[in-house]
Amino acid sequence: MQTFTNESKPVSVNDRRPRNEATAPRILIVEDEPAIALLLAYNLEAAGFTVERIERGDEAEIRLAEEVPDLLILDWMLPGVSGLEICRRLRAREATKGLPVIMLTARGEEQERVRGLSVGADDYVVKPFSVPELMARVHALLRRSRPERIATKLQRGPIELDRETRRVHRNGRELHLGPTEFRLLEHLMEKPGRVFSRAQLLDAVWGLSIDIDERTVDVHIGRLRKAISRGRERDPLRTVRGAGYSFDETFERD
Repeated sequence: MQTFTNESKPVSVNDRRPRNEATAPRILIVEDEPAIALLLAYNLEAAGFTVERIERGDEAEIRLAEEVPDLLILDWMLPGVSGLEICRRLRAREATKGLPVIMLTARGEEQERVRGLSVGADDYVVKPFSVPELMARVHALLRRSRPERIATKLQRGPIELDRETRRVHRNGRELHLGPTEFRLLEHLMEKPGRVFSRAQLLDAVWGLSIDIDERTVDVHIGRLRKAISRGRERDPLRTVRGAGYSFDETFERD
């Protein structure tokens, strides 16, 4: 029986993220011990993260190919494919070679820690572990690897988005956005130049549980365009025919 130093009691959490947390940093937990996975999910969600849990290594590989989270908490010993092998494969792929990975394991020997780090894990936590310490490591990794995901403000050229006040300004002029348009702009501004398909935007902004038509994205992109650009101001949103939308990376260099 593993012991954990944490005062909080686990409660039921969803495996898929709630819609109102769609833009929070996403963490994927791959752990086959339900009690540990639940404890981690509860504490991470309480800290404002959105969490998905998977128990098998082979299922985790499929999910990681579909969508890359902001951080991965990965158990060493898993059914299907081991966490060590998953980490090795992630580092070999362009899309995931920079993904922050915390390896969880009962193997505490120095040789085993070195082995885990050598295949590409960014951090290594031995069970039983302190939950507050693990949370501190999660925050530290995100600050280093994805500062835009936890920054209070995003600035791209003349557009400034404030996550705390939920306000957006362009050249000092406040832009009046609805909640969905705000989340769309926030998601696009996090990765200037990256093209997101309509399906990816539905997933990130509306959440996996909602069933709506992909054309809804076009409607909200149109509303967002009208709200952020007026007169002859340059439109920072780029439409890529047959692919999706992106925030123009050349916009902030103007």
